[in-house]
Amino acid sequence: MIIVEPHCASCPYEWSERYCRHDKGKAPEDCPSVHHRDLVKEAAEAMKSPEVFEFARQASIQEAEGYGFKERGYGQVRPVKPRIVEVIEFARRMHFERIALVFCVGLRGEAATVQEIFQKQGLDVLSIVCKVGRVSKELLDLTRDQQINRESFESMCNPVLQALIANRCESQLNVLLGLCVGHDSLFLQYAKAPCTVLAVKDRLLGHNPLAAVYQYNSYYRYLKHRVD
Repeated sequence: MIIVEPHCASCPYEWSERYCRHDKGKAPEDCPSVHHRDLVKEAAEAMKSPEVFEFARQASIQEAEGYGFKERGYGQVRPVKPRIVEVIEFARRMHFERIALVFCVGLRGEAATVQEIFQKQGLDVLSIVCKVGRVSKELLDLTRDQQINRESFESMCNPVLQALIANRCESQLNVLLGLCVGHDSLFLQYAKAPCTVLAVKDRLLGHNPLAAVYQYNSYYRYLKHRVD
């Protein structure tokens, strides 16, 4: 079986002309909407599960309600809500009351504010810092030279423990705030409840990683070459 690999990010057609938007649209040779029809059917079947169906349904409703002026036509719609409001609204749509705020210690100030916002919106909030457990980085066979603080004991980030605590405390929705690359992956792997991301970690760019993407042809043009 030859598997056709998708490259949707480099699709040559305008969004309004694409096959994935309407049945008479255009498709490149590697279009997954065309070549993976068996998986399209499999995903549709998965959507029929009551739990998945309602989750996907409410997510789509939330997406649409993030825009205003829809009565003026597609070309006139505009965003009307910040992501934190959408997280709150989606939790309510799903009747989630118990939220786990899973955050990096570097964003402890932001986490305190987010926790307060969630609580004032009537949510029952757990908050779990990345350094929970006070486990030495020596567990990972790191030397002092591989630590941030090379002079003394250093607690490792512990996303697996964050997930296990969230699971034990029966979180209904996990909200990630600023976990490191890799640590976020481990949390998502071990968490039982659905997860969403409020913000990601970018130490250099004030947690706005798209700034480098937006400046790809100027200050971040070095990314056009291999980064070593």
